[in-house]
Amino acid sequence: MKKQQLQETVKFLQSNGITHPEIGIVLGTGLKKLIDEIDIEQEIPYAKIPHFPEATVEFHSGKLIYGTLAEKKVLVMSGRFHLYEGYNLWEVTYGIRTMRQLGITTLLVSNAAGAINLNFKKGDLMLIDDHINLQGSSPLAFKGANTFGPIFADMLEPYSKKLNQLVKAIAIKHDIALKEGTYASVVGPQLETRAEYRMLQILEVDAVGMSTVPEIIVAKQLNLPAAAISVLTDECDPKNLQPVNIEEIISVAGKAEPKMITLFKELITKI
Repeated sequence: MKKQQLQETVKFLQSNGITHPEIGIVLGTGLKKLIDEIDIEQEIPYAKIPHFPEATVEFHSGKLIYGTLAEKKVLVMSGRFHLYEGYNLWEVTYGIRTMRQLGITTLLVSNAAGAINLNFKKGDLMLIDDHINLQGSSPLAFKGANTFGPIFADMLEPYSKKLNQLVKAIAIKHDIALKEGTYASVVGPQLETRAEYRMLQILEVDAVGMSTVPEIIVAKQLNLPAAAISVLTDECDPKNLQPVNIEEIISVAGKAEPKMITLFKELITKI
């Protein structure tokens, strides 16, 4: 049933001109300006795509964009799906499976996250080197999951070392301060308590968010090299915790986004 759904989704998108994407990109909260850099050929709202979940968060626009960026064919998810919207993990990662079926060979992911590492500050970019899954389940834990690839996916290197080395070199070239660290994914949507931030510090987490990890796990199952960058939008010091509002998070993400665009654009030229 799931395979048939996916085939119907892919057939629909191919019939609408999305034929040879090379790179898939997932844009996180407050990160939409990359779309302005794309020579767009096709733009399809999620609501019009058969079997595709529909983004319910107001600051996720919910559309699939196909076009050319840095002379490569890219397929961009503007708006992603989260467990906290009431979706299951198959639905949360449906876009990744769709993009892989359409032919992408590299996945680039962005997100907005809270800084747990007290040396990291609001507005910093963090290249994700590793992660901790605190969402309580796996996107590979369903009946028939092995028909898509190995369910015992090896997570020794969830984020491509080769891609990460390229990103770090690009950051140095453009004098972009780039942190590197471990990302923890929680369910949300509420932010964490002081006790939860202390727990994350004990776990040696550098940043926390509500996405990305399920997408990366599925990418590993599908043998899809991936890189991910967090825009750190708030500082999560349990000893000096300040109220956070979503408008400020989106604002901080927007100010840091040009640096992320530079990294992604040049990375695409080197892939």
